[in-house]
Amino acid sequence: MIQKFRENKSLQGTLLIAPTLLWMFGLLIIPLILTVIISFGRRDADGNVIYTFTLNNYLRLAGVSPDGFDPLYLQILWRSVTLAFQTTALVILLAYPLAYFVARAPARNRNTLLFLILVPLWTNFVIRVYAWIMILRTQGVLNGVLGWAAALLHVPFQPLEMLYTPGAVLVGMVYEFLPFMILPIYTSLEKIDGSLFEAAADLGARARHTFMRVTLPLSMPGVVAGTILVFIPVMGTFIVSDILGGRQVILVGNLIQRQFLDARDPAFGSAASIILMVLTLIVTIFYTRKFGFGEEIAAA
Repeated sequence: MIQKFRENKSLQGTLLIAPTLLWMFGLLIIPLILTVIISFGRRDADGNVIYTFTLNNYLRLAGVSPDGFDPLYLQILWRSVTLAFQTTALVILLAYPLAYFVARAPARNRNTLLFLILVPLWTNFVIRVYAWIMILRTQGVLNGVLGWAAALLHVPFQPLEMLYTPGAVLVGMVYEFLPFMILPIYTSLEKIDGSLFEAAADLGARARHTFMRVTLPLSMPGVVAGTILVFIPVMGTFIVSDILGGRQVILVGNLIQRQFLDARDPAFGSAASIILMVLTLIVTIFYTRKFGFGEEIAAA
């Protein structure tokens, strides 16, 4: 029997992946199925789920109510998608030059630079977000520096109201997810063969043309991977908007959290969770079908 097991590669593979499949089935598939079932239910007066079949939760998210059209939840969904796109775009613009600098740095300095990029991740996520309150508040570090500069230039200065605004939430999102874009882009850039740049230079290509026709296409796998790593969590996060938005900038993640914890309406919260997942999947599938994972671009 042992001999047959050794010769049966299919059985060996099945046994190897069985623990992972059981883990995923128990902690991912089953909870997801339960969420879908609950999303079609309704709540009773005590906040318990009544298992029935109704589309009221989804109609409510779409703005359909007995009192007429209410775009509140559609606005929250749109705000979440818009913020995710804004965050991803800004992170790419900031991460690419830094990743390029690290990839082109002398080999002896790269580990040090990567270490400096990763150091913030050693601190708790929530603590890093709270640190931005000290920077952005009216009497914070940033306003203090601006006030000092205004005093030197003898110009009037009114402290800026930056905290608890959509801009503060965007800054916090960019800061939190920047390393997740830098590392994939760095990995792609670091793998590019230096002889390609020499060949481009021998053929008379200028630095700008070399970047556009060699560096950027070959680094697209990292950009695509980083985009997925940033866009998906930004769509669902609620901590940054809760702290830096002061519960005034409501995203779909905040909506889901409050339905489960405050409003005690798990049916509506589950429906919002499913809509969030569907929106994320649609954007991700469209993006990856449009750009692939970079293999086709790199091969070209």
